[in-house]
Amino acid sequence: MEKEIRAVYTEDTIRVYQAYNKDIATEAVQNGTFGEKFKIDRMTWIKPSFLWMMYRCGWGTKENQEHTLAIDMKREAFDFIVQNAVISTYSEDMGISHAEWQERIKKSDIRCQWDPERDLYGQPLGYRSIQLGLRGEAVRKYVNEWIVNITDITDYVKQLREQKNIGIDVSSLLPEEKVYDTR
Repeated sequence: MEKEIRAVYTEDTIRVYQAYNKDIATEAVQNGTFGEKFKIDRMTWIKPSFLWMMYRCGWGTKENQEHTLAIDMKREAFDFIVQNAVISTYSEDMGISHAEWQERIKKSDIRCQWDPERDLYGQPLGYRSIQLGLRGEAVRKYVNEWIVNITDITDYVKQLREQKNIGIDVSSLLPEEKVYDTR
């Protein structure tokens, strides 16, 4: 299955999505980054695919994922994350032993998973989308250096979900994501 990063991006930023409870989301929007309600010592996952985020958070209906944030981050930071990520699941075609992979996982602050992209209705598509897990120094840099802007898109998600649920085709209302190549 093909792997692609699709995202909304500009020359300087790329948009990733995360979903949180109201307290974390409100504080993040007010501060322009995550605050004390955000657990910086836990791994946090960023997703550049809007539909993958919708699948993961149940279109904003899952507990503690009711508020969706669109986070514009520096492209050079995103590229660094992708280039330094360790794949979350071992396979023999990685060119390293299982023990070497385990050592990399232990030492790395960045994880990568390639999961089947989803359509509007949560059905898998024929390619995989990336999600990236950050912990330790990577999450600290994300929070303190790499975030450019945070927008709460909860109302937009709710509107799309309601229209979709009554049979309206919302495809034209989705973010316009393009294939992204790291620099």
